[in-house]
Amino acid sequence: MTEPQHALGPMAGRVALVTGASSGLGRATAVALAQAGADVALLARGRQDLEQAAAEVERAGRRALVLVADLADAEALTGAVARVVEAFGRVDVLVNAAGTDVPAPVAELAVQDWDRVVAVNLRAPFVLAKAAFPHMRSAGGGTVVNVSSVAGKRGWAGAAAYCASKFGLTGLTQALAAEGRGHGIRACVLYPGAMATSWGVWSPDEREQAQGGRPPASKALPPQEVAALVVWIATAPAELVLNEAVVSPLEEQGWP
Repeated sequence: MTEPQHALGPMAGRVALVTGASSGLGRATAVALAQAGADVALLARGRQDLEQAAAEVERAGRRALVLVADLADAEALTGAVARVVEAFGRVDVLVNAAGTDVPAPVAELAVQDWDRVVAVNLRAPFVLAKAAFPHMRSAGGGTVVNVSSVAGKRGWAGAAAYCASKFGLTGLTQALAAEGRGHGIRACVLYPGAMATSWGVWSPDEREQAQGGRPPASKALPPQEVAALVVWIATAPAELVLNEAVVSPLEEQGWP
């Protein structure tokens, strides 16, 4: 962790914690927040990829904190928030971008696989928000962004665990918004469609069409564009709340 080179940008003086920050949307979001002026704590399981992402944050002139943890380990997540506060003194923005899936028909889906998907996609955002909320309240406000999916708006075959966890994320976000409102804490849930990342969520039709290579740009969102939306949410005027947003490529198959 290095000292910042500058303190410019709309998020100067603020601290963000981003999960799934080693790749895809999480990594793009961590970098975008740093470019907006925030110091960033990056949390995921893979240290090597996390350190590479942290280097991008530092190249943007901000401090980076690498947090290696399993998103299914509640105790490790609580400890991660404590480390962020110890290192930076605060946590202003929490972005739950990590996700996992075990595609299988309900009849073939193992209970332990269901539990793993729900633990990472739904329980982890709850645990992290629970740990971060007291610090946000003491600071007079904060922002939680929970990254769902169009699979959190419409279920499809072979994705029972994933869809259930992402539908559940909507209820969690609404509860966080209701509890945080009186303390200046905002909560928003995003529903991205297919993204141009190494791990993406696709409807059955999209998955079939994408075999053999990346889909055309009209059918996949660049993660940097969704990350820019996260920055906008975190820097919007305090009296403005974006409760939820569906963002999809022009030719999205899974929504509407």
